[in-house]
Amino acid sequence: MSLTFHWFLPTYGDSRDVVGGGHGLPAGSAGGARPATLAYLRQIVHAAEHLGFVGALTPTGAWCEDAWLTTAMLADTTERLKFLVAFRPGLVSPTLAAQMAATFQRHSRGRLLLNVVTGGESHEQRAYGDFLDKEARYARTDEFLHIIRALWRGDSVDFTGEHLRVEGALLNRVPDPVPDIYFGGSSPAAGRVAARHVDAYLTWGEPPAAVAEKIAWVNDLAAAEGRTLRQGIRLHVISRDTAEQAWAQARRLLDGIDQQTVEQVQAGLARSESEGQKRMLALHGGRRDDLEIYPNLWAGVGLVRGGAGTALVGSHAEVADRIEEYHRLGITEFILSGHPHVEEAYWFGEGVLPILHERGLWRHPAEPAIAEPTSIPFASAGAR
Repeated sequence: MSLTFHWFLPTYGDSRDVVGGGHGLPAGSAGGARPATLAYLRQIVHAAEHLGFVGALTPTGAWCEDAWLTTAMLADTTERLKFLVAFRPGLVSPTLAAQMAATFQRHSRGRLLLNVVTGGESHEQRAYGDFLDKEARYARTDEFLHIIRALWRGDSVDFTGEHLRVEGALLNRVPDPVPDIYFGGSSPAAGRVAARHVDAYLTWGEPPAAVAEKIAWVNDLAAAEGRTLRQGIRLHVISRDTAEQAWAQARRLLDGIDQQTVEQVQAGLARSESEGQKRMLALHGGRRDDLEIYPNLWAGVGLVRGGAGTALVGSHAEVADRIEEYHRLGITEFILSGHPHVEEAYWFGEGVLPILHERGLWRHPAEPAIAEPTSIPFASAGAR
């Protein structure tokens, strides 16, 4: 199986330094020297498509631009790249979301993927008018995905749940193809939703042993539902020709983070209700030392950024080795990013992907698939 790689769209701004912001942090905490203009984002998507990334994840929240609108404006400037649009099911009706996805699929020629984000921060959800607690939000996501799946099958839906109700819901045209649903979460409620509804389960970049435990956990839940899931991981990356160059870049990024900012960000993230965020914080504990928590796995990004807080750091071969190690656990999709996103896409795309190609683990999406050999019947003497 060829591994799938996605890149990331920093719709909050980009920089040669780590840009803060993310889950659990207030609006306005992101930014950077490169504003998230459409012109700049086009540079990123063109680079990602050229290098062989399959899709690009776009975040959701008060700290960034709206993912639906931004990707819709970018879709016409690319030919093959898919857009992994993050959205929160509590902020839009399931019928409207199903319709939006169908419209996006038609106009983008089938290049929509969906990242469902239940929302782990009650204070941020309340800013959007959502006052359910965390457990209730997951219950609502369960109902939401039940409805949206039925609509995508072409069913007429009457549904009355604890949180959602629709009557006579029906799409004029179903999406073709139906977009895959990506979903992450480390709580028991998140596991139940993933097992029942999603196509690809995502984890943030923890050490392999912890990732293996999560994969086994969610796979067991899915098996109980009679389903199987693809497994994906979200990481940053710093890949260079030599390990020394890569770690020098990591040190430069760390030197650009002042301690006061670290303390402020960590205080904000400490109130997070997200189990995944708590696991990210536990990897570094707010400390600036001992940040290589596993060979080539660096937790420095999480000092000032919510959400994914770890990076693969090393030579191109070392980064390829860690990717192969995660793959042996069952990971087949990697969602990567780097600071800044244009340059780091090229470092990874021109340094690591060719190594994975040589190992038979990856091929460029534009590369023709290798046809399986076909048996040719033995020809009789009279056959020509």
